[in-house]
Formats: sequence, structure tokens, C-alpha cells
Amino acid sequence: MTVPAEDANTARTLQGLANSSSSVRLQAALAAGTTPAERLVGPLVERCAVEPDFYVRDMLTWALTRHPSSVTVPKLVDELRSERAQARSQALHTLSKIGDRRAWPAITRALLTDADDEVARSAWRAAVVLVPEGAEAGLAAVLVTQLGRGARETQLSLSRALVALGEVVVPSLRAALTHADPRVRQHARATERLLRDPDAGFEFAIEEAKRVVALGPTAQEG
Repeated sequence: MTVPAEDANTARTLQGLANSSSSVRLQAALAAGTTPAERLVGPLVERCAVEPDFYVRDMLTWALTRHPSSVTVPKLVDELRSERAQARSQALHTLSKIGDRRAWPAITRALLTDADDEVARSAWRAAVVLVPEGAEAGLAAVLVTQLGRGARETQLSLSRALVALGEVVVPSLRAALTHADPRVRQHARATERLLRDPDAGFEFAIEEAKRVVALGPTAQEG
């Protein structure tokens, strides 16, 4: 019995995704996006959860964006409940690239405050892409609870997410300026500076915020 060329190509792609060579997996992910097939979506999502190579993961995400969102989004949303942090993070990253707002209800507070920094950062990026009109203030209120968290890259990701929401974040940032934790106050002030002057640069904004916070409430009134 002759196997149709389409089925044979799909079978080769599936084999390639499981190969021990990252270059073979990369080519398989490229093939999956170049010639989409619905039966590839599940294996692509599953591979995202365990793929160790950044470039392969990026190609897997691209391949998923080439498939109908009606097929990919439900499977990616299911991954958000995974116990594996990479599965949650990569699913969120892919949802942000697809941009289908039907995924918005799945971006929960638990994900936005996930203990894993990579998951939380991916959730912040996905949230600002998927948030529906009118829900921005509520999202900002959750995001500001994460001010002061983590190292530079994590803080920068949060600031970018807040800045992307625009002026709606100002009340939440102003409230955070009186927080008991100086790291939270510094991060809030730096984010507010970036909102006002996007060209200032995060490092400059943080250093300026540190000086202001160190000088105390009198300086912060200015």
C-alpha cells in the first residue's frame, strides 16, 4: 500500500522532533511550520515542554503560529495547568505570539504571580498582548504586586509590561511608591520614569529611583 506523500512528510517530521540532535529537531520544527498539519500540533506542544535548546523552542513556537488558532489555543491553554514550569512558560510565550484573545481567561493571577520567574515573565508578556479593552486597570493592579521581584531581567520584564499598558498603570504605581519595601518603591519609581520617558533606559531609571528612595519621602514628593 502506498503511503500518501503528505502522511510520509508528517511522519518524518514527527520522527525528527524526537531526534537526539538539536539540528535535526530544528529542521523538523521548520518543516512543521512550512507544511502545517493538524496532527502535528499535539506533538509540537508536547515538545515545547521538554525541548532544551532555545533556538529549537523558538522554531517550535513559530511552527505553532502557522497552524489554526482554533486548534493550537485549546492545547496551549491545557499546558498552562502543567506541573512542568517550562511547559507553562513556553505555552504562555506561544499564546502571546498567536495573539488570540480567546486565551485571556486562562491568564490567571496564579500564572501572573507564578513562583518561577520565567513563567511569570512569560505570563506578563502574554497578558499585555491578550488583555481585552477595559481590563487593563485590573491587570495593572495584579502586576504591581510583583514590583521589586527578582533580578534585573525579571524587573525589566515587569516594567516593560506595565509601560505597555500605558497611563492606566499610574494609580497603581503611585500607590506602590509608599510601599514598606524600598525595592518595591525603587522599582515603581523606575517604571514610572520609563512610562514618562521611554528613552531613559532601565538602568538609568533604576539608579535614579535608588537615589530618590534613599533621600526619603521629601525627595519623592518632587
